[in-house]
Amino acid sequence: MSNSYHKFVSQLADSIRDGADWQKGGFTAVPRPQPAADAPVTMIFSPHPDDECIVGGIALRLHRESGHRVVNIAVTQGSNRDRQQGRLEELRNACDYLGFELVQTAPNGLEGVNMKTREGDPAKWQHNVDCLADILTEHRPKVILYPHETDANTSHIGTYFAVIEALYKQPADFECYTVETEFWSQIPTPNVMIESSTQDVGELVTALTFHVGEVERNPYHMTLPAWMIDNVRRAEIVGSQGGAVPSFVYATLYRVRKWSGGRQHDVIDAGKFVAADDDIGTLFA
Repeated sequence: MSNSYHKFVSQLADSIRDGADWQKGGFTAVPRPQPAADAPVTMIFSPHPDDECIVGGIALRLHRESGHRVVNIAVTQGSNRDRQQGRLEELRNACDYLGFELVQTAPNGLEGVNMKTREGDPAKWQHNVDCLADILTEHRPKVILYPHETDANTSHIGTYFAVIEALYKQPADFECYTVETEFWSQIPTPNVMIESSTQDVGELVTALTFHVGEVERNPYHMTLPAWMIDNVRRAEIVGSQGGAVPSFVYATLYRVRKWSGGRQHDVIDAGKFVAADDDIGTLFA
């Protein structure tokens, strides 16, 4: 016997399967005001092309609601050298769609952003760290995003350590908010849950389709909303076990701290839930 829940699950599965064959890329971005040249900068250190879409819910909101310039750093362009230029072009198209700026680290991205290089090739590792340090010095972002320490992918973990070491190379007066992201594994202690509207989620999924070579191989763009739905389930980790949970449908979890005086500081005493109609800028005031 079928009921409403059977119908819901069946329709969801059909949509995910059918969506694998929908148009990928080639969409026209909705015109929107451009941030001022001196606007605050939110910087995404993306281990791979596509991470800017997957973890970019908070960046998209800061861009559209608080007027931030969002600068995406292409830390690597993937490990397949035959695809690195193609992935760069896909990344450029995705960033253009979202209104993000794009900075390359090297013509084909950095190589060896992983713990094997950090431990076995100090000169190459230092080159990678210096590259990211120079980018931080040049742009002096207000907010930076990068993976957390145990994000279960070699380039994600490598990016975490490279960014942290790049921060230690900044002058004593350098300050920014640090936002750790998750995808391959969960942040053990997230302290912020950011709601995304259905419009924003639709934009992130659409932008993800510009990574045509990746989503044709694995149509993970169609499951991004499900991942964001599951994030809401973890509200009690951000708040308190048994406590009230927000009525969000889509959300992303992060760990927010502040870099100041040459080290990180906790700036959130208790977990925060930022609804789609809240002023997200107050999180970094």
